[in-house]
Amino acid sequence: MDSIEVMAPAGSWEAMRAGLQAGANSVYFGIEQLNMRARQTNNFTADDLPAIAALCKEYNAKSYITLNTIIYDHDISLMRRIVDQAKESGISAIIASDLAVMNYARKKGVEIHISTQSNVTNIETVEFFADYADVIVTSRELTLQQIGLITREIKRRHISGPSGNLVQIEVFAHGALCMAVSGKCYLSLHSHNASANRGACIQNCRREYIVTDKEEGYQLAIDNEYIMSAQDLCTIDFLDKILEAGVRVLKLEGRGRAADYVYTTTKCYREAVDAIQAGTYTADKIADWKEQLQTVYNRGFWDGYYLGRKMGEWSNVHGSVATKRKIYIGKGVKYFEKIGVGEFLLEANDISQGDQLIVTGPTTGYMELTAEEIRVATGENVDKAAKGTTISMPVTGKIRPSDKLYKVVDA
Repeated sequence: MDSIEVMAPAGSWEAMRAGLQAGANSVYFGIEQLNMRARQTNNFTADDLPAIAALCKEYNAKSYITLNTIIYDHDISLMRRIVDQAKESGISAIIASDLAVMNYARKKGVEIHISTQSNVTNIETVEFFADYADVIVTSRELTLQQIGLITREIKRRHISGPSGNLVQIEVFAHGALCMAVSGKCYLSLHSHNASANRGACIQNCRREYIVTDKEEGYQLAIDNEYIMSAQDLCTIDFLDKILEAGVRVLKLEGRGRAADYVYTTTKCYREAVDAIQAGTYTADKIADWKEQLQTVYNRGFWDGYYLGRKMGEWSNVHGSVATKRKIYIGKGVKYFEKIGVGEFLLEANDISQGDQLIVTGPTTGYMELTAEEIRVATGENVDKAAKGTTISMPVTGKIRPSDKLYKVVDA
């Protein structure tokens, strides 16, 4: 089997490092406001690009900018500046949907990937975009049968991108799904003049609604289901079928998610791909990965359109149904490298021996710990430390003053 790329989302430095630490082959992220998660993430700036490129190089990973909104004339100068700085900084590629971005990036010799916002659903469209791109994200509404037909035709027709290599097909493997065709939704624009296609979606579909009888004004709350809020996509239990369909890039959705989500999802899909390639992809492993994925943010899981099912797996709750949640405890203070101990200030909650902990930070990324030994300022080993206490404990890596300490508990 060809090399399979696992692509992690990055809406912050913590999330980017978490994805790389978990084994991602690439990360994708937004710059300024011209990306589809402009409202929901702490977007990077153009000044961050050299550091991002250097970080990815450390991990032998690729870096992709999502420049995939609709572009208006007043956006052209910003778009060009981002493309120019991407090239100067050594960013691997730009994910685009607007022809203005594709045209300019091609002129500048910057690699282009076609966004799912371009709604690619057939081989003729793939052939058209092959003039611009080596990687194409197909529409989320396609079945595996349809995707398989496209990948076979790419080989049969020898459809190559600008690099001269056969065009690769990328799909979303995990995360949130939009109720509109490939995310082309107008609800937010209609209700709040905030266009989803400009990265400003207010997520009307995730809300609860009341139906009103227009003749008498009688109202009924729509019970049990958030009628436009799709459950999250999860393909871990049929990932082998996706790869058999000829998919070579697996994109994990979640640029608005925290580092623990990015780390856990990336780790599970990295392990699943490796298991498929090694011939050790088993039902027991799938069950374990699914259990891990349920511990971080999710709205419940379904398999999307890939297996030919109709849309109808709606969430019945607002927000996440994760089996675990994290509670902020405190912040990093100091790291004692010789003895592998971190010092923390408990700003918000207490800590007990045996607690499962997470440390996240812009430079640290993501770290999992168990509070096996807790010491207070006097050097005394204690079973429990209260809010306001400065404590020290063994850690598995360097911690920093910018780091946050969380306790993981059952939801």
